[in-house]
Amino acid sequence: MPIYLWEGKDRKNQTQKGEMKAENEDTVRASLTRMKLVPVKIKAKPKDLFENVAFFQPKVKSKDIIIFSRQFSTMIDAGLPILQCMEILHTQQENKTFQKIIKKIKETVEGGSTLAEALKQFPKQFDDLFVNMISAGEAGGILDTILKRLAGYLEKSAKLKGKVKGALTYPVIVLLISLLVTAVILIFVIPVFQEMFSSLGGVLPAPTRVVVALSNFVKSKIIFIIVGIILFIIAFKKYYSTENGHKTVDRLVLKMPIFGLLIRKVAVSKFTRTMGTMLTSGVPILSALDIVARTAGNKTIETSIYSVRSAISEGRTMADPLLETGVFPSMVCSMIAVGESTGALDTMLSKIADFYDEEVDQAVDNLTAMIEPFMMVFLGVVVGGLLIAMYLPIFTMAGQI
Repeated sequence: MPIYLWEGKDRKNQTQKGEMKAENEDTVRASLTRMKLVPVKIKAKPKDLFENVAFFQPKVKSKDIIIFSRQFSTMIDAGLPILQCMEILHTQQENKTFQKIIKKIKETVEGGSTLAEALKQFPKQFDDLFVNMISAGEAGGILDTILKRLAGYLEKSAKLKGKVKGALTYPVIVLLISLLVTAVILIFVIPVFQEMFSSLGGVLPAPTRVVVALSNFVKSKIIFIIVGIILFIIAFKKYYSTENGHKTVDRLVLKMPIFGLLIRKVAVSKFTRTMGTMLTSGVPILSALDIVARTAGNKTIETSIYSVRSAISEGRTMADPLLETGVFPSMVCSMIAVGESTGALDTMLSKIADFYDEEVDQAVDNLTAMIEPFMMVFLGVVVGGLLIAMYLPIFTMAGQI
């Protein structure tokens, strides 16, 4: 059945827009009249040749989910029914992929399902955390509050993720550029100097001979080097996809001198923020721990959280099992113990998350300040060393003259 885009005026002479499946324009016009709208414009929606090709469709970003949650919360708080909210959100959504998802959710809710059940159809966009909190909000009649909390949680999570990604991106880019510059010098620049030195004759200085030998090796084996790098990446991904490989790599990452501490702080912040948000929203502690473990992003931390969950199911508190894992700092465990004893665990978890957000900010600033001079020295030693080695014969000849 074709889809028509319509535009009409309501009783207050305000313009309303939307789309509708219908057999023809007359059917759309009749439907708008029943909705007490005066049809202004009706036209068939143009077909997208790539609408069924996922590669060409826009991705749903975390920003889209945050805006969706904020707007949804505001409309629910204003007293609008869920279906009307979904229709407005669908109409206003600019991301075509997300627009289709909202439409499907609306149709599922119209069919008698709960909002949580409808959201569960799209796990890539709405994870277990989102779905469980919506379910708790529907059960408690506080859906608007839950959506507001979700939006705040997602905003802080996205901000934290952006900071960490920014801190890790800089050294990677500098390293890649330095490798590219080194490769260009070895493959294209040094052979020119080598030909010039060969025509002059004489014995080259030791550093120059080493660089020339390295240049000849890279030129003759460049294909093997590229293939070797590709095979190493494939082998690493294959190993990381295994259970033991995943555990081993994640354990080593946490033990890294600088980055390991940063990742550990991020994990603590994420754990406490997620747990605090879910407990405040009425999600049972065992369900919350299960969701947090599956979204931890690190196998070592995931295993630790599952062990805590197992201990709690046996009647223990949260603080002691957390301390026994060796992953979470003693200060965090002590604060959680205080929260449990005072009955304000959710509030205490939120305070810990705020504290560790600041710790992550400081760690990122320190990391950036430390990496910048290190990368500059690295570039100077590598590139500068190659150039000095090639100019040594010229300096020697100049000295002899």
